[in-house]
Amino acid sequence: MSELSRTLPKVAVLMGGPSAEREVSLSSGRECAAALRGEGYEVVELDAGPDLAERLKEISPDVVFNALHGRWGEDGCVQGLLEWMGLPYTHSGVLASALAMDKERSKAAYRVAGLPVTESILADKATVMAAHVIAPPYVVKPNNEGSSVGIYIVNEGANTPPQLSDSMPETVMVEAYAPGRELTTTVMGDRALGVTDIITDGWYDYEAKYAEGGSRHEFPAKVPEEIEELCLAYALKAHEILGCRGVSRTDFRWDESKGKDGLILLETNTQPGMTPTSLAPEQAEGIGMSFGQLCAWMVEDASCVR
Repeated sequence: MSELSRTLPKVAVLMGGPSAEREVSLSSGRECAAALRGEGYEVVELDAGPDLAERLKEISPDVVFNALHGRWGEDGCVQGLLEWMGLPYTHSGVLASALAMDKERSKAAYRVAGLPVTESILADKATVMAAHVIAPPYVVKPNNEGSSVGIYIVNEGANTPPQLSDSMPETVMVEAYAPGRELTTTVMGDRALGVTDIITDGWYDYEAKYAEGGSRHEFPAKVPEEIEELCLAYALKAHEILGCRGVSRTDFRWDESKGKDGLILLETNTQPGMTPTSLAPEQAEGIGMSFGQLCAWMVEDASCVR
């Protein structure tokens, strides 16, 4: 049967959901759905809620495109549901998703693999607000959220600890601050695509990621060849050591004054943003793959046991 005559699978695009990244997920999902329709797929958009299993039974898709971000959609929960239902899905599986979402456990895996990470500890929220638990400068963030949700930076010389919002979890990660440029690398299957330099006026937080004009992406990044090669190698190793599948994106900080010793791995995102101007699609475009082709590749890569 020719490529043109074969029947394309029916795709359910999961988006939205109850996490702190709901709005970003809705944007990703709508863009992916439109791109897949442009590639000829039958697509049903599905805002993931408590009735998700029932809705999926009604739709009866051939493939589920997971465009959820944050908890429940990115941490292994929905992946387990899809495997229970026997539905092929995109991105990483249960274990890799849960491991990557847990920042401290993923850093433990990075250390085993010899990947460079900063000092960090998990601490009780009240303890963190009472006194410095590590010497400033440091960063306080949730251990299991993405998109730089809930980031507190404590600068060098700070006299008082941070006062965290009520929305912060009872246990948080406290991590030594890594100075330098923000670099990121997408892995697609078994290939690292390139390095982007993310340029902002301050910290690459939620606002900088998603607000118009919040950041500028320079791809390919103007970095020394050895730094580019290390980013590619580290991102691929992180993808492998966590057991990721499909597309992932690994973020770095690079202190130019220290050369290759200044490159630090921050985290791996198993559900990177998926709009045409998001980082992963930009890097795919850099190797000659359109946004529609990238989404189609992810559908064709989908499987049930990942």
